[in-house]
Amino acid sequence: MERESMPFDVVIVGAGPAGLAAAIRLRQRATEQGEDLSVCILEKGSEVGAHILSGAIIEPRALDELLPDWREQGAPLHTPARKDLFLWLTRRRAIPLMAPPQMHNKGNYIVSLGNLCRWLARQAEDLGVEILPGFPAAEILYDDQGAVRGVATADMGRNPDGSEGPRFEPGVELHARQTLFCEGCHGSLAKQLMTRFDLRRDCDPQTYGLGIKELWEVDSPIHEPGQVVHTVGWPLDNGTYGGSFLYHLDERRVAVGLIVGLDYANPYLSPFEEMQRFKTHPAIRPLFEGGRRIAYGARALVEGGWQSLPRLSFPGGFIAGDSGGFLNVPKIKGTHNAMKSGMTAAEAILDRLRGEAPEETDADDLRQRLKATWVMQELRRARNIRPAFRRGLWPGITLSAMDTYLLWGRAPWTLHHREDHAQLRPAAVSRPIEYPRPDGRLTFDRLASVFLSNTHHEESQPVHLKLRDATKPTALNLPVYDGPEARYCPAGVYEYVDNGNGGQRLQINAQNCVHCKTCDIKDPGQNIDWCVPQGGDGPNYPDL
Repeated sequence: MERESMPFDVVIVGAGPAGLAAAIRLRQRATEQGEDLSVCILEKGSEVGAHILSGAIIEPRALDELLPDWREQGAPLHTPARKDLFLWLTRRRAIPLMAPPQMHNKGNYIVSLGNLCRWLARQAEDLGVEILPGFPAAEILYDDQGAVRGVATADMGRNPDGSEGPRFEPGVELHARQTLFCEGCHGSLAKQLMTRFDLRRDCDPQTYGLGIKELWEVDSPIHEPGQVVHTVGWPLDNGTYGGSFLYHLDERRVAVGLIVGLDYANPYLSPFEEMQRFKTHPAIRPLFEGGRRIAYGARALVEGGWQSLPRLSFPGGFIAGDSGGFLNVPKIKGTHNAMKSGMTAAEAILDRLRGEAPEETDADDLRQRLKATWVMQELRRARNIRPAFRRGLWPGITLSAMDTYLLWGRAPWTLHHREDHAQLRPAAVSRPIEYPRPDGRLTFDRLASVFLSNTHHEESQPVHLKLRDATKPTALNLPVYDGPEARYCPAGVYEYVDNGNGGQRLQINAQNCVHCKTCDIKDPGQNIDWCVPQGGDGPNYPDL
């Protein structure tokens, strides 16, 4: 059965902040010039915002540039950040520290990024953008010269063995003069583009963190709308990068989360269990006592910053947003940079369509444009903060303070990153970690948490988590690292079970997957490829 095709001037993969900002800017500029420009966004979630997960505090700088009247138009930025606290946690104590200037949040807002994207989607549609939720881009299309000419959506109704099922529907090809990839952190198609066009040849490896987030409805006198709390220290050891956040929203809601750098060394560490343990700290527990957990999610986030940014331009398209890696780690924010990168990509696309900019990969037009914006200036000043913590918590704080307060981000050196998966130590030289059993009131298990993420995958479809070598889990991961997949996955996707012959095999519970991409990043043998499942499947995050 042949696939149908649909032609557009521009196809954007991903309806996150970068993709939506790019689409809005494209239509704004086209309207100003009286041009008829067709723009389509493909979104793998069942609706815009369904797969969006962030802390989130937004700096409205890019939003001010894109839609200056966003307040009058009713953008869902309802909770101004009013008070910042920065704490160092020991096992029993919470010691206040001076918050670095990058973490000051005056003028920022605590938001649901999913709800903001839903609002941005309405603005885009009002401008004539076509948005197709539930249509994941599964394949990149190329022309005879090797340039990108669009994408194809996933086939629907295939059997697990790859054969066509009784309700099989082929994917649709979307042909575009220019294609913009805004898939978010560690996008599956962006990963392919990096390899095909060698886009990472001049940069450091990307490094990542895993964010575990819960949304609570609390009944506590210490709930204070607009309060922002960040912590370092316990429950993580001094050699593991990470920290927590507590964001007090309106309507007695609190967003709580823990971010763990995926360059951690101990294969027995479980980011999910560390998050549950964090809530039991004497300074944290009182906020949640008597409260109710109403949502859960997990997502990898890019932490490499300036020195890990790849080339962003290639024949036929560009990469923007977190697929490129624009998070500012010391700010703990990236939405404003992602949006600005999408807006800048829109300008580059328009110049290409008008024949005013080159298609050659080496020109990297988008990166050159971004160098003239506050995005690259901001990331360059912050470039040494994340790699400083490779030496541990206190050396990291010391080096960061020197870089921030004495050198103002203008150090004559640049620290570098290493690949996250290569930092994992063998189990034989690592210390096992005993985690307490969940109590079902403050702390929970993985499956109860996945239930709150509203995750669904059609069980009859092929597994979207693919092993390059089916023997490697039991030949490498289990004997050398004691099966770290079962611990780094925050959704219970991977578990080792009896194979019936006195040994064990890896079982993949793909229906539990919350699309965090951690397995694709942290697997020590780089043996797992995360691919898009069938249309609309995955989590459906409310208000996250």
